[in-house]
Amino acid sequence: MSRHYDIVIVGAGMVGAALACMLGGSRYRVAVIEAQRPKTRWPRDSVDLRVSAISAASQQIFMALDAWERMVALGVSPYYEMHVWDATGNGAIHFDCASVGEPWLGHIIENRVIQRALLERMKAFDNIELICPARITTIEDEAEQVCVRLEDEDAIGAALVVGADGGNSRVRQQAGIATRGWAYEQKAVVATVATRKPHQETAWQRFMPDGPLAFLPLRDGRSSIVWSTAPGHADELLALDDQAFCRALGEAFEYRLGEISGTGPRAAFPLRLRHSTRYIAPRRALVGDAAHMIHPLAGQGVNLGFLDAAALSEVLLDALAQDRPFYSQGVLRRYERWRKGDNLLTMSAMDGFKRLFGSPSLPLRLLRNTGLRLANIESPVKQGLIRQAMGLKGDLPRLARWTGI
Repeated sequence: MSRHYDIVIVGAGMVGAALACMLGGSRYRVAVIEAQRPKTRWPRDSVDLRVSAISAASQQIFMALDAWERMVALGVSPYYEMHVWDATGNGAIHFDCASVGEPWLGHIIENRVIQRALLERMKAFDNIELICPARITTIEDEAEQVCVRLEDEDAIGAALVVGADGGNSRVRQQAGIATRGWAYEQKAVVATVATRKPHQETAWQRFMPDGPLAFLPLRDGRSSIVWSTAPGHADELLALDDQAFCRALGEAFEYRLGEISGTGPRAAFPLRLRHSTRYIAPRRALVGDAAHMIHPLAGQGVNLGFLDAAALSEVLLDALAQDRPFYSQGVLRRYERWRKGDNLLTMSAMDGFKRLFGSPSLPLRLLRNTGLRLANIESPVKQGLIRQAMGLKGDLPRLARWTGI
């Protein structure tokens, strides 16, 4: 083999790049393999179609990695409030950062901004090498290591391979790890739109029978929309001209921000729930979408991935400090036990919300509207919901424990 590393991370997306940075400066020799050259330059006034609602826990991770200031310089959008309401009744709930004594609820950040800041941070570490563009073909077990073979016939040795390569993870497939889940028979239509009224640095979400419609505030006054709906309807929305799409979107959103005055390019992607039956295999571990995919209605997907990375890095660094074999099943099981239960709980909650708010059943409509009204009363329950969504509760890795600003 041409090269040998302690840890090979397959995938330099947001979660894979974050994990590499977490291992930066340690005694581990780390390689990050990425199939596509990341986008690091773009027109000043452009906005990525894919954005993420970043929790306080994820922000804390970025701050600990010295990547947050770079993200702020590239552009982040804080939001201070969130309005959620049911299209089939009068149930509604309003969240405000002031109620939990925090400066904001979270930030909307373009995915390309997060990835670029983390990749730039990676360059500061001598123990990390980015191998890009490169595609893996096979991952083979050998006596004392794993052999990662690439399309160019290069072969890389590793003590541990981490799959951060997305929902169709080759690392997961080659390890023979099964998944469970189902398609939601929905597509998410995404676009960047302008509205007559300001977004008020507020996140908005309307639950409709076909799926939720979210407006997420961007730094330039526009909003990023995620409209989850039936596949046929999504295709119809993509086929509309801009004027007709803006009209349909305004009607669906009840013109909460006035007329939709402009839209950028649109795209759609299918929604599904997928959960790996295992997060680990001999000399292998999965993080992020390679391990789990959930409905985007609460924007928790990538935040779970960052917590995976923080937990795995903590386990690996603790093993290094204790002079334990970091690739052993005993060490890797600690990571799996830590994250699998928490992820499953969040996935189940999001799936339950999706089914509850998508049901046309009259009893369920009454239940959810009553529930929203009751939850909207200032109470420990409401504060608990806010703090959970912000990543301020639970068994968090050290890197993710919020220390404030």
